[in-house]
Amino acid sequence: MRGKLISFEGCEGSGKSTKLRMLEGYLQEHNIPYLYTREPGGNPISERIRSIILNPENTGMTPACEALLYAAARVQLLHDVIEPALAQGKLVVCDRYVDSSLAYQGEARGLGQDFVRSVNAYAFENYLPDCTVFLDITPEQAFARKHGADENDRMEREGLAFHNKVYQGYLKIAQSEPGRFIRVDAVGDKQQTFLRVLNALQAHGIL
Repeated sequence: MRGKLISFEGCEGSGKSTKLRMLEGYLQEHNIPYLYTREPGGNPISERIRSIILNPENTGMTPACEALLYAAARVQLLHDVIEPALAQGKLVVCDRYVDSSLAYQGEARGLGQDFVRSVNAYAFENYLPDCTVFLDITPEQAFARKHGADENDRMEREGLAFHNKVYQGYLKIAQSEPGRFIRVDAVGDKQQTFLRVLNALQAHGIL
């Protein structure tokens, strides 16, 4: 039986890392076979691509180059990590996936969703997430909570206007795909937010 793929999305500082650690603890406690991975990265080749994408020195990278690098890292991750785990019947939990490209490169960078979908056709056609959890918090609230951007992360260093476009991109996806894309209020206490995540995953038959 093929496993299920779930992805977690959100703006910078939305609390994804914390909620994913909490989810891992839940899955381990309930003996649910799973695999955790992240984007970009998750395997040696994709991690090298990640270092290029996020390097703050690469200020001259074009939006199209950025989108293609993400797509390349994604294809390698699918081949090396996600496809084998799904074939083994595991639940695959991915920290960011194709919706990040739609929001960041498609909307905030202005490339358009058609371009992003075309260069990620393999992922969209064969490995669309069974469920995507969007931790809903505005960039202003998120950056205030994390006390500013990480200066070593090229994407975080983009201005607030850019990250607001990312946020609007996510809301656009949520409106167009309400069955798959789940908005979870991430403004309050982390435990309350995690309970909302669990309830959402249970309601969608993931857990």
